[in-house]
Amino acid sequence: MRTARISWTSVGAMETVERCTVEHSEDGIRIIGEVDGGEHPCRYALRLDADGRFHHAAITAGDRELVIERTPEGWRVDGEERADLEGAIDLDISATPATNTLPIRRLGLPVGGHADIQTAWVRVPELDVRLDAQRYTRVGPRAYCYESLDDGFRRTLTVDDDGFVLSYPGLFERVTGS
Repeated sequence: MRTARISWTSVGAMETVERCTVEHSEDGIRIIGEVDGGEHPCRYALRLDADGRFHHAAITAGDRELVIERTPEGWRVDGEERADLEGAIDLDISATPATNTLPIRRLGLPVGGHADIQTAWVRVPELDVRLDAQRYTRVGPRAYCYESLDDGFRRTLTVDDDGFVLSYPGLFERVTGS
């Protein structure tokens, strides 16, 4: 098993520190993280298959808890079928840049390539889940333009060799040495 530890700090008005552990095994990938500080700390645990495709997440924010699953039959949120999430492959949690890695790695875009995708977007601290249209464009060897097509939000992310965010301008910066 290969394990990596990553930390980010928030940029801007709300100061948070996030610690994340990524465990690679024959069974797949687990990403476990906690965001501390600010008004809305949260914790998450993600389970992906060996190819990095999302399967399961447990997320807590304050006294709220949420369980999301993606199976061959479709999406479930807290055990309820969610047909409105049909078409989503990846999960995107607003409180962490860790979930930007899912489509970056899965898509394997060449420089200059782009893809429009659908994600199940989780807004923290509310833990609302909705379908979100997004575009990833690889603009350099370690840089991706991320766009939310629903609201026009756009940032150019720099990533490490494993696709984990180093810099998400205006929101998150990787802590040196992680």
